[in-house]
Amino acid sequence: MPRYTIHIRDEWLTVPCRDSTYTIQWLGHEALKRYTKNKPDNGGIKKAVTDIKFFARRCQGQGLLDEDDTIEDVLEDNDFVEIAIEGDAMSSDFIPYQPGVSQLYPSIYLFLDGNSLTSTDLVNLGKGLYKIKLSPEAENGVVKSRELLDTIVKENKVVYGITTGFGKFARTVIPVHKLKELQENLVRSHSAGVGSPLTPERTRMLLALRINVLAKGYSGISLETLHRMIEAFNASCLSFVPEKGTVGASGDLAPLSHLALGLMGEGKMWSPKSGWADAKYVLEAHGLKPISLKPKEGLALINGTQMITSLGAEAVERALAIARQADIIAAITLEVLKGTSKAFDSEIHALRPHSGQIEVARRFRSLLHSDHHPSEIAESHRFCDRVQDAYTMRCCPQVHGIVNDTIDFAKKIINTEINSATDNPISFTGSEGETISGGNFHGEYPAKALDFLAIGVHELAAISERRIERLCNPSLSELPAFLVNEGGLNSGFMIAHCTAASLVSENKVLCHPSSVDSLSTSAATEDHVSMGGWAARKALRVVEHVEQVLAIELIAACQGIEFLRPLRTTTPLEKVYDLVRSVVKPWIKDRFMSPDIEAVHRLLLDQKVWHVAQPYIERYNMEFLPESRPSSPTAFSLDPPASPRKRVQTLP
Repeated sequence: MPRYTIHIRDEWLTVPCRDSTYTIQWLGHEALKRYTKNKPDNGGIKKAVTDIKFFARRCQGQGLLDEDDTIEDVLEDNDFVEIAIEGDAMSSDFIPYQPGVSQLYPSIYLFLDGNSLTSTDLVNLGKGLYKIKLSPEAENGVVKSRELLDTIVKENKVVYGITTGFGKFARTVIPVHKLKELQENLVRSHSAGVGSPLTPERTRMLLALRINVLAKGYSGISLETLHRMIEAFNASCLSFVPEKGTVGASGDLAPLSHLALGLMGEGKMWSPKSGWADAKYVLEAHGLKPISLKPKEGLALINGTQMITSLGAEAVERALAIARQADIIAAITLEVLKGTSKAFDSEIHALRPHSGQIEVARRFRSLLHSDHHPSEIAESHRFCDRVQDAYTMRCCPQVHGIVNDTIDFAKKIINTEINSATDNPISFTGSEGETISGGNFHGEYPAKALDFLAIGVHELAAISERRIERLCNPSLSELPAFLVNEGGLNSGFMIAHCTAASLVSENKVLCHPSSVDSLSTSAATEDHVSMGGWAARKALRVVEHVEQVLAIELIAACQGIEFLRPLRTTTPLEKVYDLVRSVVKPWIKDRFMSPDIEAVHRLLLDQKVWHVAQPYIERYNMEFLPESRPSSPTAFSLDPPASPRKRVQTLP
């Protein structure tokens, strides 16, 4: 028999339907009848149920349902429906479905073993590109670890977090018959986060990473519980996890507790099928059972750095993507501002052999004017009298280079953390079989790395904003003011530059490191913490601002090309120009600009700018093309030509 989960005011009700040809009106009245039946005062409703007017909508997509529609035409079995009584405000308990999340149902599985997951894999898991399975080796390790925990309980040993309380209560021994309640109380009491929930993608990353850590076999989780977590992940049943509340030691306790709470069938959950609803109904709609905590399992679920690390993985991957696209964007700007490619000569950078600097200079050489890719724009100013370019163009390898090296450093830390056991205590299943308390839950490693990442990647926006200024300022660009004709009537890129400046200014505040702070918690038991959760969240915000500033520069640089036509730039940069023009038209007169910025920001998020230029960069690197060294467009002879207005006196 089909059944439907109905949300009315602050309650969820399950309504069975014997005949799917009944109408939505019948379903609403049946739900209202059940709602009022459970209320002493009929929920304050004075009318007969059949006289109540209501609006019905699917939780997924928020589509309104007509009361005359038949159920079989508009709903699926186990669908979720919101009923709003006419005159009521939207229930504060109801969280609407959030569109835009990946809703793929792939048949590709990623095997987790706790040792080989990468930040790239984790981001793809967040996007819904893979489902999860455990490797056979991981399953064996999990079983052995659980057997050790069961032995500890059976022998009534006193071990922290297994048969004792937590933190300040570590010396309080808990009776065996209350060990399940101990773990449930731990999860409930620690679910004290605040703020907006993580997006479904980020919650999926968080859940996948916690599964990976548990798969290492040092946490004492049971295989049954771990399998239920994997089933929830594969069905995209995702707990409500507030983004604020972790101090990053003893791990990300509050976020991970909220994650576990939903898996227990408590609190809120999201799925593509239901939108946001009570966790027990979401699990039930997908045929899943809530986890039932065994001794130590609550602690195993919430002790670790997975909030910091999962958000950090996204920050690192997005930073890597925007850093290499920043080189391409800066190359277009250099072309428009008629700069020289000589500053990227390999011999210069061999004398200061930082790997990031050398790589950025190589990318510029592969994209700019050369024998391989001639540029009409570059040829047009070959004999100008400029000696050298401004720092924002000439020093790109030095500035962009250290950003690349910083990202590499942060990525190494994050990838190590992804495959680390961060529990306390840790269960060792060797010959002695023991549990040892330690401090692997402390988030200082990823916190410091992400603070460093924010400081490093911010510089891409700082230097980009200065290049935008040069593009918009006619005294620096030799182009129309603010890159528009009929200035005055049109403002062009005037305020787009202001937007870039505001984002750079925000980043300067966000780049203050959070990991230099520590506040003692848990009655001085946890007396030094990392504040890594905020380090991760603000690193992501910094990266997003960098993406947006570079999107503005890319639009402005492509607009600058319009004023240099019919001259053309190099083949790879023309390809990038064509890509931008596929989503943003040239700026003929003022128009609504935000959609243009958003469209190009999406190109950068999808790495399409990189994918267009990448073949040319890789060919240059792989084929060892001889370095082209045309005479510098900004060089001039030390012996000036004779002036026709005066004679040059020749000494005898």
